[in-house]
Amino acid sequence: MGVPTDLRYSKDHEWVRVDGDGATIGITEYAAAQLGDVVFVELPDPGSTLDQFGTFGVVESVKAVSDLFAPVAGEVVEVNGELAGRPELVNEEPYGAGWMLRLRIADAAQLEQLLDAPAYEQLISET
Repeated sequence: MGVPTDLRYSKDHEWVRVDGDGATIGITEYAAAQLGDVVFVELPDPGSTLDQFGTFGVVESVKAVSDLFAPVAGEVVEVNGELAGRPELVNEEPYGAGWMLRLRIADAAQLEQLLDAPAYEQLISET
């Protein structure tokens, strides 16, 4: 299971890819594997404001229903509409086509509270 080095990670297993003042967010391959086959994803509407570490949606799998937590605060600018018809993309390509939302980052300093790839690998090795 690979952990991309260009991302930041939350302890709740969400990832963030930063691009200027924007960020793409999804769940990690580890989280997707723990959930099992994802069958439904509920995401916020564009224009919604998210708080850092606040819930922003739900992912439902054959095993469980889990809340999604925002690794950084910001305004949702886009959600991945593909997931409505193909939620399995979260399992198949968690760092690619299975992304969940894009937001405009409210405070870039919050990224410092997230884990880099080596720290995230250590976190998942301890579980």
